[in-house]
Amino acid sequence: MIDIVARTLLFPLLYAQAQRVRAGTEPLPEPPGPRAGREGAGSEELRLLVIGDSSAAGVGAPHQDLALARPLARRLAGRTGRSVRWTLLAQTGLTSAAALAYLKANDVPEADLAVVVLGVNDITNQVPTAQALRHRGEIAVWLEAHAAVREVLFPALPEMELFSSLPQPLAWWAGQMSRRNNRAQARWAANWPLAAPRVAHVRMDGVMRPDLMASDGFHPGAGLYERVAAHLAEVIGRDEFVATGERQAK
Repeated sequence: MIDIVARTLLFPLLYAQAQRVRAGTEPLPEPPGPRAGREGAGSEELRLLVIGDSSAAGVGAPHQDLALARPLARRLAGRTGRSVRWTLLAQTGLTSAAALAYLKANDVPEADLAVVVLGVNDITNQVPTAQALRHRGEIAVWLEAHAAVREVLFPALPEMELFSSLPQPLAWWAGQMSRRNNRAQARWAANWPLAAPRVAHVRMDGVMRPDLMASDGFHPGAGLYERVAAHLAEVIGRDEFVATGERQAK
């Protein structure tokens, strides 16, 4: 509640700070490199989709080899002994609603598992959390119906108050919003009513490192993408779906 009260009281200042950040930050490009491929040589195959916004697309990394999707596939292949056929479907600026439209407008291959990285743009575009979660649920249902996806993982948002590009009190407010998203997403996943696809909120505690962020102070750098990929591979590789609707590393 305090974040909502603070936003009301501080709105002119928060709005002005957000506008200055947007105007003063040069957008980083999505990195070059393949957006689909295969890692590993195991006889069994795992089909992986990585879906989402600029962080899913690897903004802040110099190449897809050092971004999220391919390193995650590589780590999963090593951890599981399976070959991992991966596809990246991501675009800078996508909200949860826009991500659903993006999927519907593109060819989406069948997959076993999808990792969906969304939420920051919902916050910056002031999309109500309940509305954003409704769209994420629609994404999960669409993926099961159109790409046979059996499990959809939604990683938690990072601690946005640690983004060096954000001044105070904007950084504090963004951090409050990211935690609000994570609490709501965890409850939403725990109460997911459908047997298929399975949906999980993935906790990301301890993964964020401000010193490993990209030059814009807003996106991960290569070192942070490596940490994120390692954490997600550990969680997925254990193949344990926690009854609370959360997946977490030991």
